[in-house]
Amino acid sequence: MRGTGTEPVDLFIIGGGINGCGIARDAAGRGLRVTLAEMGDLAQATSSASTKLFHGGLRYLEYFEFRLVREALEERETLLVAMPHISWPMRFVLPWQPEMRFAGDTPTARILGRLMPWMKGRRPAWLIRLALETYDRLGGRRILPPARPVDLTKDPAGAPLKPRFTRGWEYSDCWVEDSRLVVLNARDAERRGATILTRTEVVSAERQGDLWRVTTEGREGRREHLARALVNAGGPWVARIIREKLHLPTRENVRLVRGSHMVTRRLFDHDRCYFFQGKDGRIIFAIPYETDFTLIGTTDQDHRGAPDEARCTPEEQDYLCAFASDYFARPVTRDDIVWTYSGVRPLHDDGAHSATAATRDYVLSIDRQGAPLLNVFGGKITTYRRLAESAMTKLAPFFPEAGGSWTAGVALPGGDFPWDGASALAEGLLRDFPFLTDRWAMRLVRAYGTDARNLLGLARNALDLGQDFGATLTEAEVRWLMRHEYALRAEDVVWRRSKLGLRMSAEEIAALDGWMRDVSGAAGAQAAGLAGAS
Repeated sequence: MRGTGTEPVDLFIIGGGINGCGIARDAAGRGLRVTLAEMGDLAQATSSASTKLFHGGLRYLEYFEFRLVREALEERETLLVAMPHISWPMRFVLPWQPEMRFAGDTPTARILGRLMPWMKGRRPAWLIRLALETYDRLGGRRILPPARPVDLTKDPAGAPLKPRFTRGWEYSDCWVEDSRLVVLNARDAERRGATILTRTEVVSAERQGDLWRVTTEGREGRREHLARALVNAGGPWVARIIREKLHLPTRENVRLVRGSHMVTRRLFDHDRCYFFQGKDGRIIFAIPYETDFTLIGTTDQDHRGAPDEARCTPEEQDYLCAFASDYFARPVTRDDIVWTYSGVRPLHDDGAHSATAATRDYVLSIDRQGAPLLNVFGGKITTYRRLAESAMTKLAPFFPEAGGSWTAGVALPGGDFPWDGASALAEGLLRDFPFLTDRWAMRLVRAYGTDARNLLGLARNALDLGQDFGATLTEAEVRWLMRHEYALRAEDVVWRRSKLGLRMSAEEIAALDGWMRDVSGAAGAQAAGLAGAS
């Protein structure tokens, strides 16, 4: 295998989150030889714990992060075209009331405090309207509809809200299935020649002449890899990797900010989302989720523990419930919660005094003291493709043979259909596989796009898909996920490749995990036997 023994690869990437997999795909598509190692499952940490949005970040305008917002807004539609199965447009309703206030640490709040002290930090309606107009224009919007005012006394979006919310605005952003985005980038990277190693930890890496020697420990034991350049895309572990795996001095660091979410029973009947502004200047979203649920989040708390120990604390649950209850006519309580999740965002430490004010921009730091090392700090899921392009620009002087930028608008696996064609794709599945239900067909389209047909194969009835694990998850689908999408355990399938864990019982998930362990164990034994025979 390339990258082991004496044959070096061009790039060795540490980290199987969205930044690592995005860089692997971009580099492999330029003709570079790439190996990526992830110590757990793909998207196991931050990249599966987002608010699931491709968005510009409306609130970042208050911090004058215009370049970041513009880049993110430009990316929304670029990505929408490339992955219409896992990303789609959504409309957000922003209710307004006179008592809404800015967070006190924003540049906008400080300027208005000097120019309009009588406002006492309140957000005037004209400023929100101006922000939305700016938001619409910054990104060169072509597909998404523009913002518009909403009369909440007449619009159905006002029905679930308290009567005091009588006016607001509606604007556009996009949904994305975050962990599936990571897996599809890894699949496409592998299809273009990259080697993807999951559950493989980098034990150490050191410069050896003009190469990096990387030692890994994984399912195949301890191995040595050689690479012309090393990319540290370790997310929350990026600084720890520099210090403990590479043993290099650094002044750069990340600020670990915990973002917690909760999923409740469905709180409203329409398909639009809410953008709620708190009295403390913070914001949360309330988003239709997996048909029967509502997603509420996120918090912004500095995280002091290990990144993989992030949990939505009881205090955060109470905070989110109280925040949402300030808007919804029916109070949201802990009894409504069916699931919570939490992730740690590795923000570049810019010295901001609060977690909310810390920049969401990314920083790429290259160390040229010998074989090149690129460290990736920060970033957000919407700009992952641009981050990958920027990373390759940094590395380009070391690889003059590499091709140019190519990823804009290029479909990810299963995404080769029109951006608004998911319903037509589902109708085609229902016609050709009449045993599917409407919901089952759309779930397959939203997960696999045009690959749904390859997954279903020649099935003429549900029995042809093998064992039924519950919630429309079949043996055929699990085998596809194990063969093509690096899944090895039940949690990989029901919480990252899908969210079927919301519908499956603990007993069903345990049975699935046992089945997958048996299958992967048998496959490993067969591979070992073939290797011994050779």
